[in-house]
Amino acid sequence: MACESSLDEVAMSSIPLVALNYNTRHRLSLYLNPDTVVAAGWTLMAEEMDYSYLEIRNFERVPNPTLAVLEDWEKKCSQATVGRLLALLKKMERHDILTDIAPLIESDCKKYLMKQQRVPPPLQDDTVGSSGGQVPESFDAFICYCQEDIHFVQEMIKRLEQTEHRLKLCVFDRDVLPGTCLWSITSELIEKRCRKMVVIISDDYLESAECDFQTKFALSLGPGARERRLIPVKYKTMKKPFPSILRFLTVCDYTNPHIQGWFWERLAKALMK
Repeated sequence: MACESSLDEVAMSSIPLVALNYNTRHRLSLYLNPDTVVAAGWTLMAEEMDYSYLEIRNFERVPNPTLAVLEDWEKKCSQATVGRLLALLKKMERHDILTDIAPLIESDCKKYLMKQQRVPPPLQDDTVGSSGGQVPESFDAFICYCQEDIHFVQEMIKRLEQTEHRLKLCVFDRDVLPGTCLWSITSELIEKRCRKMVVIISDDYLESAECDFQTKFALSLGPGARERRLIPVKYKTMKKPFPSILRFLTVCDYTNPHIQGWFWERLAKALMK
């Protein structure tokens, strides 16, 4: 499908909801979050998505219920496509939304289709340092995280890869195939194929042997390397002490409500530096 042509509803019905980047979702939430009597909002959208009364009440507790509903819907429903979302908005008679964000949605869908056409294969251990003429894939940052914090990593992907920043993150569970040598490919990625390393700090991180290895390996890369490479990120309140080996580095603190407004912009600039 040519990039210049317009996408019809049939084409969009096959494009998963993940194609919509954060800016488009945020624009949608500005319309649907307000509780008004003159226009259908996120609660009706959730009802049309077959959420129960109790589920909708739980969504009311989060700061941005529209984003929460969309994220949950795309995880649990195989029919969570862009076309289905547009059909729901049309059924809700939110023609104002369709008119306003249609160009954003179409742009996101075209970018998604183009990315699918040129997406590289997942990393494999035998391509690391290969001399067979294939250039190893490189990244802006390696993400050091434990499994308990994967939801924050997913938020990072949306904020840093799927927005205007267009950064390329190396997320182990997504970009490395099972069966590879854990320690060798991790070392190769951190040292040679990722310009930076973001360390997601939490209480669970402190209990992870993999995170401990990755952090200490990055710190061992020679004078000055650790200051240039490592970016610690604290995204939730900790009960345990902050790791002493990272105390000398400036921390991106997501727990501070006074700087959350520019947290992602600040982190993106640090990764692009």
